[in-house]
Amino acid sequence: MITYRAMLDVSRALAQYLSRLLNAERRERGTRRNSRVLTCFRQAVFGLRRFREDRDVSALTRDCGISRATGYR
Repeated sequence: MITYRAMLDVSRALAQYLSRLLNAERRERGTRRNSRVLTCFRQAVFGLRRFREDRDVSALTRDCGISRATGYR
């Protein structure tokens, strides 16, 4: 399980797999290192929380410490 301030009911392996896919996409696009607010893993957890919990983006972005505009992008 993945822990943040609560438990997310997906396996850590799933989040790591999604993180690797995001990392590969960033490499393919030529995204510079450290140019994103969230790491690939934290971005994967953000996306999984969005789909699993169906929470408001404002609440999710507040938890992650990112702006609402970034969360919607």
